[in-house]
Amino acid sequence: MSHLHSVSNFSGCSGQLRWAVLCLLVGSGSPVTAQFSGRTGFDNAKLKAIDTTLAEAVKRREIPGAIIRIQRNGKLWEKAYGAQQIDPSVKPMSMDTIFDAASLTKVMATAPAIMLLVEDGKLEIDAPASRWLPEFTGQGKEKITLRQMLTHVSGLRSGLLASTEAWTGYGTGLARAMAQEAQSAPGAAFRYSDLNFILLGEIVQRVSGESLAAFAKRRIFKPLSMADTTFLPAQSRRDRIAPTTREGDAVVHGIVHDPTSRRMGGVTGHAGLFTTSRDIARYCQMLLNGGRTASGKMVMKVATLKAMIAVQPPLPGGARRTLGFDVLTSYSDPKGAHFGPRSFGHTGWTGSCFWVDPESNSYFILMTNRNHPNEAHSVKNLRWEVSTLAAEALGVARRVMSGADRIASGAASILNGKKIGLITNQTGRTSHGKSTLTALQKIPGTKVLRLFSPEHGIAGKLDHDGIGDSIDESSGLPVTSLYGKGRKPTSAALAGIEVLVFDIQDIGTRFYTYISTMLNCMESAYEGKLGFVVLDRVNPLGGLAVEGPLPVDVDNTFVACHNIPIRHGLTIGELARLFVKERFPGLALTVVPMEGWQRSFLFPHTLAPWVNPSPNMRSPEAALLYPGIGLLEFSNLSVGRGTNQPFLCLGAPWINAEALVRRLAEEGTPGVRIAAFEFTPVASVCANELCHGISFSVDDARTFQPVRLGIVIARALFQEHGETFQLDKVNKLLFHPPTLQAIRAGAPLTEITARWKVDETAFRKRTGDVLLYHSTMEKDP
Repeated sequence: MSHLHSVSNFSGCSGQLRWAVLCLLVGSGSPVTAQFSGRTGFDNAKLKAIDTTLAEAVKRREIPGAIIRIQRNGKLWEKAYGAQQIDPSVKPMSMDTIFDAASLTKVMATAPAIMLLVEDGKLEIDAPASRWLPEFTGQGKEKITLRQMLTHVSGLRSGLLASTEAWTGYGTGLARAMAQEAQSAPGAAFRYSDLNFILLGEIVQRVSGESLAAFAKRRIFKPLSMADTTFLPAQSRRDRIAPTTREGDAVVHGIVHDPTSRRMGGVTGHAGLFTTSRDIARYCQMLLNGGRTASGKMVMKVATLKAMIAVQPPLPGGARRTLGFDVLTSYSDPKGAHFGPRSFGHTGWTGSCFWVDPESNSYFILMTNRNHPNEAHSVKNLRWEVSTLAAEALGVARRVMSGADRIASGAASILNGKKIGLITNQTGRTSHGKSTLTALQKIPGTKVLRLFSPEHGIAGKLDHDGIGDSIDESSGLPVTSLYGKGRKPTSAALAGIEVLVFDIQDIGTRFYTYISTMLNCMESAYEGKLGFVVLDRVNPLGGLAVEGPLPVDVDNTFVACHNIPIRHGLTIGELARLFVKERFPGLALTVVPMEGWQRSFLFPHTLAPWVNPSPNMRSPEAALLYPGIGLLEFSNLSVGRGTNQPFLCLGAPWINAEALVRRLAEEGTPGVRIAAFEFTPVASVCANELCHGISFSVDDARTFQPVRLGIVIARALFQEHGETFQLDKVNKLLFHPPTLQAIRAGAPLTEITARWKVDETAFRKRTGDVLLYHSTMEKDP
């Protein structure tokens, strides 16, 4: 193992002098090295922001240097900053710098190696690891599956326990990994663990008959022309390798930083790989190319690749992973604010990361040796910030200026000098986080006299009926509840008010009650001859899809306030225009429109900040599922209320989950992955009962049809469980008896949805003249 202890002697100039030299190289924020791929077609302002962010991180000594590479649809931008080495001497960063990839090893070598062996028929993902590791037993460890290891729910601890005993050797480390006590039962908890991948790396070796290094080189790196990606890099490449931490008077340089991997010889499933940004780019492009190289050579079959990168059902605690990659956990900082729900990637302890977004055909790579010359700095926030800017530069997300933003910018002067009643809640904010109330109070001569709050109250935290009036703590203004004794403003509450202003985030669903509150307020304004202003906001479900029947025999107008489909495809401002046209002709309505929104945009494609519109609407994905899953919640089902993933799961104690999954698979559920799932809600329906059911993960929002999904589930539950499932109660939000009659009669789904087409077509014709934004099919942002 002597070659693993090669380090650089600490000598030469002082730390302050070395840093002064580096700062001279960096100058006033310019990178040491810059390389471009022609005209990028990206947002230059965002590229400059990336420049500033990374150059300043170098100046603050958070990192010695960095390389960034972003690519979308064949367009590339890459750049180098700072230095690859500042100890014991300064060496500028270059585009061919080789980095210790740390945990990127897990997803560039080990996970794909496992999947290739599955493709070869030599492994089974849901088989126990003990089939190939017979000594891996005790405490139920023999039941841990490869899938549980790949998704970090094996129950194993995060790494080897610290030991005062000096040990070396691959076999010794492997034996220690197998002997570690489990911390939880398999599948019971998400815990990121190096042990999972140490053992997976050993499985690759035993099954393939080759070391992990040899197998990965033959099946992955060489076919992809990843010439600089290797374990145990040759000392001849040392000048190109970025060093990591200092140990005593020496710098770790050209050997793996991870202590366990180093003790085990430098070739392990969790760490040990060295690579460059351009090699990672070749790997990322293969992931986007359906398993093929840029020249079309197959590295991995399409089915294998899809299985590896598919988002798995929600893990305990709500974590999201693929078979190896991170999707949404506390480690997801390279996801930034904008990369989509199907995007995935990974980070490495030494600082590097990458993130791939299939929906936008793009990827982001950030390489840095942040722990050189010491472990003093974290790059977690830096990775998030740069990823967010990269997505904006790529056009993955676009700036949308809401009606509230326009009021705050002074672009709309219609409220100058007015006495206002503001209908709002916690979502009434600008994209910079300032309240709409504050923006209104800055308009010359304007005075806000009273606030009006919808269901869940002015702060959006209450989840019960009968919300009373109150005083707003921040402004001292009176708050009239419109979800208490009355649900529309009274003449007394409107005294002195000239204009009602509405600013609340809707989620595009007929039975989400904020639109009913708006209609009731419009009625009061119509009766009192007041002006009515809507500050428009994005429809999180987009503006192209219309889905579901028009309501019939409505007995609760608060959840079906107007003759619209379940998924209506209108913004709140467009709905107000429809209400004026069909209910309140002559009402003095003004809609302050958004800038930059297109009908094809779903919420993640905008730069709008997500603020939970209600206590259980905690993500854009939940909003997308709500028209179908929320539709079912008045029956005897839990839809995840009382858990940490409302509307992302569904179940009940009486459901046969496996049978339900089979029926749904037979029917087809485009755009969403469904898996058997168990959970115990602590509130609402089925509180404190173990629910057998299913979980949802939207992997293609463009093709996903939530209302259809809700009816497919209702139909499957009725077919499987009969009257145990309270089908009739679905009508409490559906308001369409013909659909339920068709389900009872065993009608095929095509016949059921065909009944809706007439309604959907008629609705589109009714709304053609109220649309404010592009109504044609735009390309994906």
